[in-house]
Amino acid sequence: MRITIVGGGIIGLSAAVALLTDGHAVTVIDADRDRSAASWGNAGHIATEQTAPLASLAAIRSAHRRRFANGGALDLPGHQARHWLPFLSRFVAASTPARFAAGQRALTALLSDALPAWRALATAIGDPAVVRDDGHYVVWENARTARAGAAAWEAADTGTASHRAATAAERDAIAALTTAPIAGAIRFAGSGRIVDLDCLAAGLTRAVLSAGGRIVSGSADILVTGGRAAVAGHDADLVLIAAGARSGRLIAPAGHRAPLIAERGYHIRAAAGDWPADTPPIVFEDRSMIVTRYADTVQAASFVEFGAVDAAPDPRKWARLEAHVAALGLPLRAPFARWMGARPTLPDYLPAIGRSTRVPNLLYAFGHQHLGLTLAPVTAQIIAALARGDAPVIDIAPFAIERFGVRS
Repeated sequence: MRITIVGGGIIGLSAAVALLTDGHAVTVIDADRDRSAASWGNAGHIATEQTAPLASLAAIRSAHRRRFANGGALDLPGHQARHWLPFLSRFVAASTPARFAAGQRALTALLSDALPAWRALATAIGDPAVVRDDGHYVVWENARTARAGAAAWEAADTGTASHRAATAAERDAIAALTTAPIAGAIRFAGSGRIVDLDCLAAGLTRAVLSAGGRIVSGSADILVTGGRAAVAGHDADLVLIAAGARSGRLIAPAGHRAPLIAERGYHIRAAAGDWPADTPPIVFEDRSMIVTRYADTVQAASFVEFGAVDAAPDPRKWARLEAHVAALGLPLRAPFARWMGARPTLPDYLPAIGRSTRVPNLLYAFGHQHLGLTLAPVTAQIIAALARGDAPVIDIAPFAIERFGVRS
């Protein structure tokens, strides 16, 4: 079939590779050719351990102490209230114990094959070394938070990932990177990382083009006529919406509600310097910050800031990241490259993946919140199955966009 994909991020390109492998003619419309979106600025962490939706009573109870104003990573800017207030009411409604448990079952099923799917995709694009499955660290700087944090992870359902106390040698390796005390550290196995996001983007692009796919720069609108979706200027049998935080506007003509919010994250990057290339990501949990070594840079990332996709960035977030780096004594030196990007998040913290029941030739894959990188290959496999008319290997009913109702 002829398939047009609106969105050239990690979800869209991964789906393009899977669809081209099945023999379809694929065109990707990419409005982000400078790679400034969340797909290419994330922490590189294949987070198989994150099976719990953030829509939970625990998240609500802890929100006050996690506020940016209190030194935490959560920010609900007052001037952005018209964007996050409607989202917040839906978030609270999705946080009941029953809905949380259902959401965790759905995410666990989706995450169960995430790392094998990444290995398969990396091999398919001819760059198996772009993925490493060497886990990650979580560390704490004081004894109280170390005890509480380790106990919380011990009680958590982490799916296919597991963890153990860091060995003396591992703690020494972490301590060599910071002047701060390390009061506790655990090492995860069964999670992974992308060693370089630029290499990944290049590899996916190369794989699409070499298989005969097309990547077209520009924006697109979805037109629905006579019960079928189309994109102006592109003849297609199927249309896939995979445009991240901008997908809500695109799917609206099909009559679906997609109450997405831009969950904005920030990072700073510096030359790798003395940071060992074989060090897996380190989560400094007291600071809600993850530090990742890429090919020739090291990146520190944090923050959950709710607002509009195009709102101006808040320089205080970058300043706080730089202050964290300095306080930890990490071997990262200015100048720092600064980035901000919008994670596409739905109120129940489940993605939207499926085929429209209102417009049968319209597929969708967006709203992956913090798990876009992690779930891209698995999502691509689901989209390929739907295009073939096959049932996906897992139940995707929990991810149907119809759960948010229809537009009047």
